[in-house]
Amino acid sequence: MGLQVILGSGGAIGVELAKVLKSYTDKVRLVARNPKKVMGDEELFPGDLLDPNVAQAAVRGAEIAYLTVGLPYSTKVWKEKWPALMQNVIAACKRHGTRLVFFDNVYPIDIAHIGHMTEESPINPPSRKGKVRTQIDRMLMDEMGKGALQAIIARSADFYGPDPTVGMSALLEMTVKNMLKGKPANWFCRLDKKHSFTYTPDAAQATAILGNDPSAYNQIWHLPTASNPLTGGEWIELFAREMRVPARKMVAPKSIIKVMGLFNPLMGELSEMLYQFDRDYVFDSTKFERTYKFTPTPYHEGARQVVHTLLQVSDLDQKK
Repeated sequence: MGLQVILGSGGAIGVELAKVLKSYTDKVRLVARNPKKVMGDEELFPGDLLDPNVAQAAVRGAEIAYLTVGLPYSTKVWKEKWPALMQNVIAACKRHGTRLVFFDNVYPIDIAHIGHMTEESPINPPSRKGKVRTQIDRMLMDEMGKGALQAIIARSADFYGPDPTVGMSALLEMTVKNMLKGKPANWFCRLDKKHSFTYTPDAAQATAILGNDPSAYNQIWHLPTASNPLTGGEWIELFAREMRVPARKMVAPKSIIKVMGLFNPLMGELSEMLYQFDRDYVFDSTKFERTYKFTPTPYHEGARQVVHTLLQVSDLDQKK
């Protein structure tokens, strides 16, 4: 297999994907502002994909490109940068005949359907960020529909993974890291609503499987995510058991978060996404699981791996 390139290699998904791609090719290019080697023998390509010339050079020679970029969590930034970035990547892939796999989220899905999200769920974004994601999805789907580009939209639920030092996971930030400091675990809105989380090694493995299967292209896929998700309260209790600490809980209601958003930019950005926590949020990956005979990592096993790694990192920090 020829060259495969990860566009946005420094985040949680990009790092896990770099590990997996070694099973498919010995030629991997990592593209980021400040790329770092993961397995030790990747080609590093520093650059900003908002520059069309950089995007062209980054993709040149690649058979498959994986777009796993994570922009700052800001509606203003997303509106300014996501369409331009997607256009640059599409143009580069079309010019070089490169197949494209876009690692996407569920923000475009209609609010009435997040209690059971499938690839066929209707698109009707309830947030400003969701409207941006819908715009760039349509850019990609238009090219696919015209036959101008072979591409995949690979969706993930909110995610968590065994490397808590890379990327941003709301689950880890709200619960595990707080408990590690002896603080109560935080949650948004309600503790009694189910919430799916995708395990990052599963997401990366599935993304590589899709990218390397020609029959998977020009489709939307939900990446493998364990069924029967836990409620917010059950997530906290699961991690508390693994960490052997009390399951102390603190819930931030919508009203408080909206007030906090007046003074804290991140809380302000999160405010419009609280609909994902005040009702069940259930992600269905049956299509992928049946097609590829893939069993997602059970939540208890994922939690065990996360805690094991996080405690190792904590021990190392204390010894420095």
